[in-house]
Amino acid sequence: MSRHQRDALDAMLRSAPRSETPPTVEEQRSGFAAAVARPAPEGVATRRTVLGGRPTLELEPAEAHGRGRLLYLHGGGYVIGSPDTHAGLVGELARRAGLRTMSVDYRLAPEHPFPAAVDDGLAAYRELLAAGTDPRDLVVAGDSAGGGLSIATLLAAREAGLPQPAAVVLFSPWVDLTLAGDSIRSKDGADPIFTEADVRAYADLYVGAGDRAHPLASPLFADLTGLPPLLVQVGANEVLLDDAVRLAGRAAADDVDVTLDVSPGLPHVFQHHYGRLDEADAALDRAARFLTTHLTAAPLEPTH
Repeated sequence: MSRHQRDALDAMLRSAPRSETPPTVEEQRSGFAAAVARPAPEGVATRRTVLGGRPTLELEPAEAHGRGRLLYLHGGGYVIGSPDTHAGLVGELARRAGLRTMSVDYRLAPEHPFPAAVDDGLAAYRELLAAGTDPRDLVVAGDSAGGGLSIATLLAAREAGLPQPAAVVLFSPWVDLTLAGDSIRSKDGADPIFTEADVRAYADLYVGAGDRAHPLASPLFADLTGLPPLLVQVGANEVLLDDAVRLAGRAAADDVDVTLDVSPGLPHVFQHHYGRLDEADAALDRAARFLTTHLTAAPLEPTH
């Protein structure tokens, strides 16, 4: 892997201008879209549809195989981001895994605070099952806040008596809105994107005066028993590093099959930089392999 690529990415991220006054939510949304958005890769067809009552971007690779389906929940602190900002990243994961994918435009804060996003994630998951998708043919993935939302969605599904999917992949998940992880402070400066204040501002907009330790807002504090096999990928240069590490530990304590994949010297959701960062491509390949392996491994008949 290229040290030069990592250094160039770090320098590029640190060069982004920071305003003297806090940007408005609309400014944050447009700035994020300008900085992150990449089109779906060649060979991945897109179309707009609706899932669980929310606008959804469907991404279908030309090489899609079998009945497997991927439900994706994008990141952005529950405040910014959309299926369009994540079309490149999600399309790359879909292409590498050969999976037809649904990327949901769940409602954002502050217009729609917690638990609106969880309600939308659950509605999308429920509709996929109701439409006849076998849970053994279904996998879930998400990044950052979308990673936390992926776990919250499956916890809500468990409470509703719905079956779990075959596997889950999380990129740099945000799962502790109380910001209790040591890395929130110890990685300040190493992280080229976020400070503690940045992350706290998103929590303020999403939860407000509510309970930030609620298991559906901060799945780190949930009982994860019964969740499917889980792959957690994170960069070592993240203030959210400990969210990923502690989530993996909690999952293991609750007897969940979990793999923690930490990449040194890399920032938050470094997978966005596929095609220009070798580690991003390798991580997406590992994520795709994890998903397809668990789809392939799902038993054809219920065990007794």
